[in-house]
Amino acid sequence: MKQIFYILALLALSISTISCEEKEEATKYDDWKERNQSFCDSIAELAGENYVATLEQIKNVKEGELFILQDVISSTNKADAYIYCKKLVANPEGERPFWLSTVNVYYCGTLINGEKFGGNFNGYTALDKEISTPFEKYPSKDFDVTTQFTISSDEPYYLTTGWCTFLQYMHTGERWLIYVPWKSAYGAEGKDNVLGYSVLTFDVTLESIAVLRR
Repeated sequence: MKQIFYILALLALSISTISCEEKEEATKYDDWKERNQSFCDSIAELAGENYVATLEQIKNVKEGELFILQDVISSTNKADAYIYCKKLVANPEGERPFWLSTVNVYYCGTLINGEKFGGNFNGYTALDKEISTPFEKYPSKDFDVTTQFTISSDEPYYLTTGWCTFLQYMHTGERWLIYVPWKSAYGAEGKDNVLGYSVLTFDVTLESIAVLRR
């Protein structure tokens, strides 16, 4: 009889634990679309009308200045798509990649709640709106091995239109913090551990260009 009670107690505890985990998970992502839109609106408000459209304008952007790039790939006749960027470390004399180029980067990707979903080091997150200056190229000891991307390719990694946009404006040696709205990220469907309608924040250092190809 005692054994039966013991088994029932363990079963009840397991059910309670699962219920708590489900509740926590549900709470963490409640009103996800609305919260992400609100976050994006707050970034857009900080950026104001600081649109940057040319390479010369990009070179003149100061470290710590939030600016706006148009994502021409995701833009339509009905609505333009934009991403929001901040140079943490500038290097206007570095090389710049093109659409067919292959690059080596350090990156850290987070959701609006600061949760990391990808990357090769622990960098700044969506919660780090105020970053102390002067910025350091490598503020963390976690930098180890870069990840290689071909900008125009879907393999071995799928690059969002937001990534394809900002990488072509960066110069080697630069470190940017980038906010990518869901339309320039994984859309309404999401991907893997990223829910649909997610605004993605990336801390990216363009370390080098492996293949410079236009």
